[in-house]
Amino acid sequence: MELNLPHDLSPWGMFMAADIIVKAVMIGLAFASLVTWTIWLAKSLEIFGGRLRIRRAVRAIGEAATLKQASRALDRSGGPGALMVKAAEEETALSAGALDHVGGDGLKERVGSRLSRIEAAASRRMSRGTGVLATIGSTAPFVGLFGTVWGIMNAFIGISQAQTTNLAVVAPGIAEALLATAMGLVAAIPAVVIYNVFARSIAGYRQILADASAGVERLVSRDLDFRAVAPATALAAE
Repeated sequence: MELNLPHDLSPWGMFMAADIIVKAVMIGLAFASLVTWTIWLAKSLEIFGGRLRIRRAVRAIGEAATLKQASRALDRSGGPGALMVKAAEEETALSAGALDHVGGDGLKERVGSRLSRIEAAASRRMSRGTGVLATIGSTAPFVGLFGTVWGIMNAFIGISQAQTTNLAVVAPGIAEALLATAMGLVAAIPAVVIYNVFARSIAGYRQILADASAGVERLVSRDLDFRAVAPATALAAE
């Protein structure tokens, strides 16, 4: 029995000559690679913009002497830094009546709770999509290996049908099978590298968020101290 063998060993030629299962594996891996680079572009822009906004917020909070000054400086700004200042202002306004009769520890605790929730939400939002990279990086080599195993099985079946071990018979089928492994690595390696880069960038972003949160807490504490000093100053003036 004569077996018709492909002679085009270019990547496209091997893909067209491959079994339907191997083709499906290769298409899936190509799609995974496209997803990886799409996430890289979108997430890179998101992280860059997010870090830029939160750095500006940290600078404005650090330069402000009071919570109101920070609020005015961030009035037209977006992002978690402005949300933190706004949340602290809202909580201070809600607690204003009680501050004349109790200390400010309760207010500090409530502000800290709200700031931590804003910080956690911003971190989750920035981390969104990176799990897909981890999944692609961990599974793509095995998917490619599955395509390779399936392709080699078909190659051995072709060898058996051709009743020959001639290299011209063996080489094309094995080359097609190994192409699946190569595509798995092409999909997995960038995904792992990009995931690690994003993990470091997001860790730095979380640190800047923590700096913004600490700055807002300092402003709240300072405002409470001046509020406590103001009545005594007024009495001394009288």
